[in-house]
Amino acid sequence: MSSKVPEDARQRRRTTATIKESLRGLRVQLALFNHQVGSRVDLKDVDLDCLDLLAQHGPQNPTALSRRAGLHPATLTGVLDRLERGGWITRDRDPSDRRAVVVRVLPDRNAEMFEHYRGMNTAIDDLCEAYSPAELAAIADFLTRATAAGKQATDQFTEQA
Repeated sequence: MSSKVPEDARQRRRTTATIKESLRGLRVQLALFNHQVGSRVDLKDVDLDCLDLLAQHGPQNPTALSRRAGLHPATLTGVLDRLERGGWITRDRDPSDRRAVVVRVLPDRNAEMFEHYRGMNTAIDDLCEAYSPAELAAIADFLTRATAAGKQATDQFTEQA
């Protein structure tokens, strides 16, 4: 008896493998690009990651940022020191608890950072023009789910350590 896999299942596996390989390639390209941007503004890759997390999620205390970034609090202190020295962030007293600190991005510097990413953003805008609204919705859904899967894998990996 033959255990031949139907052609549609074989094609699905090939396409899934291509997607995974493309995501790996995208990750590398984005990491290289971010490294170049970081070199231009004198920030380490981890500094850029924390700055982006602050820009995405808004002001937060260092403990929350440490968890979100997956960094040891002592490591985060060094990151925040560099970001503050560079004028990218400010650490303010939390108005609701004067003992606590809230970290926030400085808007002028955020606009400067956005300028470094303008070319990439324009390229993505141009790329999206080739897709229908339904295709864009499917791509957005896939990327949102892939991001959630990455977070879940990171959380599980961290729990195993």
